[in-house]
Amino acid sequence: MVSQSNLLSALHRYWGYDSFLPRQEKIVTSLLEGHDSCVIMPTGGGKSLCYQLPATMLPDRTVIVISPLIALMQDQVAQLEQIGIPAAFLNSSLKGAQQTQVVRKACTGHYRLLYLSPERLARADTIDWLKRVPVALFAIDEAHCISEWGHEFRPEYRQLSRLKEHFPDRPIAAFTASATQHVRHDIVEQLHLHDPHKYIASFHRKNLRYTVQQCTGETQLDLLVKALRAHPGESAIVYSPTIKRVGETVSLLERQGIHATPYHGKMETSARRASQERWTADEVRVLVGTLAFGLGINKAAVRAVIHLSLPKSVEQYYQEAGRAGRDGEPADCLLLWQKRDEGLLAHFIGQINDVAEKERAWQRYFGIKQFAESKRCRHRQICEYFGENMKAESCHACDVCGGLPEWMPKPDAAKPPIQKVAASGSVSGYVGSRQQKLPQMRVSSSEVDPELREFLREWRQAAAREQGVPAFVVMHDTSLDDLCRKRPRSVAELLHVHGFGERKTQTYGTKIVEALNRFRNGARAGQAPEKPAKPARRWAAAAGVGRRS
Repeated sequence: MVSQSNLLSALHRYWGYDSFLPRQEKIVTSLLEGHDSCVIMPTGGGKSLCYQLPATMLPDRTVIVISPLIALMQDQVAQLEQIGIPAAFLNSSLKGAQQTQVVRKACTGHYRLLYLSPERLARADTIDWLKRVPVALFAIDEAHCISEWGHEFRPEYRQLSRLKEHFPDRPIAAFTASATQHVRHDIVEQLHLHDPHKYIASFHRKNLRYTVQQCTGETQLDLLVKALRAHPGESAIVYSPTIKRVGETVSLLERQGIHATPYHGKMETSARRASQERWTADEVRVLVGTLAFGLGINKAAVRAVIHLSLPKSVEQYYQEAGRAGRDGEPADCLLLWQKRDEGLLAHFIGQINDVAEKERAWQRYFGIKQFAESKRCRHRQICEYFGENMKAESCHACDVCGGLPEWMPKPDAAKPPIQKVAASGSVSGYVGSRQQKLPQMRVSSSEVDPELREFLREWRQAAAREQGVPAFVVMHDTSLDDLCRKRPRSVAELLHVHGFGERKTQTYGTKIVEALNRFRNGARAGQAPEKPAKPARRWAAAAGVGRRS
């Protein structure tokens, strides 16, 4: 039995956290004791720490993480490197010689975590060399992809059923943010989990306000702009149904003085990643993307997620809308749909040839259609869909329960046209206070000096460019805000800032204290940054090739 003090010591040493989020400690303990586990935890609940922390407690052993996205692997490995945990990924983004080097090091037990794609695991040679790796456990991310009943079924995930055959004594932990009871049972069965410990967090995200509105094409764009103006200076995600609509929406918002950046699968990888990084680093506040955007994003302070069409399922909507408010503060989830969305979804279902898959698609279709058209509490509907009984009859945080945003016209009110852009390019109503939000949706937070935050945000961006990593790898928004509140005057005091463990404090401590001193002496954002002390590292280094902690 691992002691709580040892877990908390590792938690603070590496991550700079003083306490666990709900269920994290029990899950970590369960994995360290060798139990199979099935974990259903909402976006922002801290799933990745549940399998990363055990890796720090098992010297000379390696946690194998199965993850579906190259970008997600890169980001997690870069973050682990920043806090002093040896990690690597193995996928098609690495050249042959680099892949050989990663495999060789893995077989010597060099890494605490090794990330693989399900496609890589399916290769004939992978199991052979993986048997030479001192495997501690397997962590399956986005585990709902293994189930045909899941909303993102991927056939390559079915290969994971071989893990128990080849590694019968190694525990397997399945993680997902969205899985119905049927899908949860399927995950356990497909992965051949033995008497698994099950951890199912509540699906009730109390800080989210769900608003569903049927629109025409004209009123949809009007409400989109109103919603974004109600969140001045705050981060938002807009989900568009097609690549063409992404471009059209970005252009519309720019004409209204709202800066936005696009994200879709047809963009070059470098351009797509640059677009995400601009948004993550607060260089642009609104990201307009297709379904290609979202998995594994590390931005906690997203104040609005807006859908411009009906998603394919309640699971998909819950997962995407759940990218709002990961910091626990209030956020808006707005679904602006048109009647034609139903016909379009039905058309695509009609193209499915497999009879069983078509039936499952129709069930998902009727589920999201009922959610959109029903006049029952949105939070209650979501909870019931995932098999949870919500205690309260009314949530007071959805359009059905009286939580309609003040900026949204009442059903019988005339909808004024979109405000015109002034000659100067500014937009009336876009810059202002947050008073348009419902009072009960606001949570009082500690004061953060906006000038200091912008100054440190620029410092963070410069540090990220210097190292060739995303800004959130250097410091999450929650750490940035706590840094603004505590304003440490020494490196030792920085250890008391949320998210600063030993390695991160060692890496950035002196420079952060110097930056804070410059601010106290009158320096402000927008001034020329200092010259980098060393050249930027390429992503290959952060990805598991080259210098290693």
